[in-house]
Amino acid sequence: MIRKATNLDIDTILGITNACALFMIKNGIYQWNASYPNRKAFENDVSRGELYVIEIDNEVVGCIAISTFMDEEYKTIQWLIENNNSVYIHRLAIHPKHQGKGYARSLMDFAEKQAIDNSYSTIRLDTFSQNKRNQKFYEIRGYKKLGIVYFPNQSEHPFYCYELVI
Repeated sequence: MIRKATNLDIDTILGITNACALFMIKNGIYQWNASYPNRKAFENDVSRGELYVIEIDNEVVGCIAISTFMDEEYKTIQWLIENNNSVYIHRLAIHPKHQGKGYARSLMDFAEKQAIDNSYSTIRLDTFSQNKRNQKFYEIRGYKKLGIVYFPNQSEHPFYCYELVI
């Protein structure tokens, strides 16, 4: 089941994202760290009604933020469609012990359906340049890589920006 997250879910979500960060670091991917993702980001997501969790057998195993807020860093990207009618995917995470079971795909299906049902034109996101698995995941779904941005608090390496016209 996918549902809106509440503040009561944030500790669990932080446990999931911390486990993901450790799993990625173990695999040589330094995408997330102690400063990101953080409690404040998830609190903001919840307050805007933009954070969702996926529950399996009453256990929260992952999350996704579906936001209408465009990060400042994204303003340099040449998007496929120039408009203010896009949603942005952030902080997609599935606990490592539940990865490979289709839960990330379910969250993205949900996000894409939400975007279509609410008449958005595009879905935008970024993924770490060193995370080839995520790049393939989005490219298989039809997302087009358009440019790079940097988040210096996360990594010296760039993040690739993707967009899907819906």
